[in-house]
Amino acid sequence: MYKILLVEDDRAIAQAICRHITAWGLEIKAAGNFRDIMAEFLAYDPQLVLLDISLPYFNGYHWCEQIRQISRVPIIFISSAADNLNIVMAINQGADDFIAKPFDLTVLTAKIQAALRRAYNFTGQTVALQHRGARLNIGNASLTYQEQRLDLSKNDLRILQVLLENQGSVVSRNTLMERLWETNSFIDENTLTVSVARLRKKLDAIGLTDFISTKKGLGYVIL
Repeated sequence: MYKILLVEDDRAIAQAICRHITAWGLEIKAAGNFRDIMAEFLAYDPQLVLLDISLPYFNGYHWCEQIRQISRVPIIFISSAADNLNIVMAINQGADDFIAKPFDLTVLTAKIQAALRRAYNFTGQTVALQHRGARLNIGNASLTYQEQRLDLSKNDLRILQVLLENQGSVVSRNTLMERLWETNSFIDENTLTVSVARLRKKLDAIGLTDFISTKKGLGYVIL
């Protein structure tokens, strides 16, 4: 399993990233000793580092330079200081990528997977979300269950992806609509209801009954 070291001093952001990345089957550790990130790096031995610029004691550029003296591990900067000067400085210090805050966690996951593929050459392998024996394959938009394969529409894929990323937690209808249609504009809620109903029928057909549960007045949850 690939290990990721997250160097982010905003606890809320760090927790959200850790929950999301863990749901994708990757191991991630949030650094706690900002006085000595190198000690954490050496002890954890990660295959990728997520690194903010603004940190206590020393900034991300300092730690990037320190890591580059001993390792070629992929480094992705995540920062709200996303002007051209900071992006160029990060790349010149040895970073492999730069993601501006605020960012979509799905985009972050895609960037991490791409960096791992480039660095460790696991072409063809896809990190997948799994639950109750079902496996959601993002790369080819399919769901496999008990040797059956269900090809998914764009909406099917996004609904399942969001719900599986938040296993055990209720996902609000508004959150689903924003992720499905990537807009804050008004969308008829009936459109989401119809999309979920169609997906449930497809899941029932391959034996995944009651896979998606409705929480009245709240949203949906994977059971």
